[in-house]
Amino acid sequence: MYLPLTKKFQNITNKLAPVISVIAVILLWLVLSEGEIVPAYMLPSPFEVVKAFFSDVEILFTHAVVTVQEALYGLITGTAIGFIIAVLMDRFDFLYKAFYPLLVISQTIPTIAIAPLLVLWMGFSMAPKITLVVLTTFFPVTVSLLDGFKSADRDEINLVRSMGGNRFQVFRHVKLPAAAEQFFSGLKVSASYSVVGAVISEWLGGFEGLGVYMTRVKKAYAFDKMFAVIILISALSLLLMAFINVMRNYVLRYKKRS
Repeated sequence: MYLPLTKKFQNITNKLAPVISVIAVILLWLVLSEGEIVPAYMLPSPFEVVKAFFSDVEILFTHAVVTVQEALYGLITGTAIGFIIAVLMDRFDFLYKAFYPLLVISQTIPTIAIAPLLVLWMGFSMAPKITLVVLTTFFPVTVSLLDGFKSADRDEINLVRSMGGNRFQVFRHVKLPAAAEQFFSGLKVSASYSVVGAVISEWLGGFEGLGVYMTRVKKAYAFDKMFAVIILISALSLLLMAFINVMRNYVLRYKKRS
């Protein structure tokens, strides 16, 4: 009787911990702004931010639809490219040795430096935004999959081969299931990058999107609206990561049943 109650209490406290931390941050924000410890033009109060959000809610969601489209298209494309690269590098060792350093170097280039070039080459349409998201999302997927493939049990691989299994069957029945958990970990990182990458690309050129909205309210010194759009961007990233987490739980449960 004691152990189930203890476990239930631990589950409750684990769920309450993030809620309490968020409430604490909001209370601190409220004290700093309402107590005028930080000037209002630098840190608007939470009430002003909520008011600004609802006053521009239609405009915000119109821009959010564009940003989410760019993030999703880029994330799906980046994930597909990352998967293909990881499979090829796992299959051909010379590709791994030749291209892995280049993949690492590609991530040292600031996205803020790439975005203007993409706009210059591709114009102000969705194409440069999606391309930037692809460039920021494929790497976590590639690396996590490579680590997952290399962590596959050698005994299981040898067993499948001893039963006459070919390379594809080894990949399908051993390596791919072994990489599932690492893949979703990398995908969650990519999901958080995708929304931010889309917003950064919109800062430097475009007509719609949350990044465009941010540049407009920044020029108007409407910091309450700036905070509102920042919170919306964070919420979109969290929702996308939560959806991926649901996918992960479903896939891993299916894997265990199999």
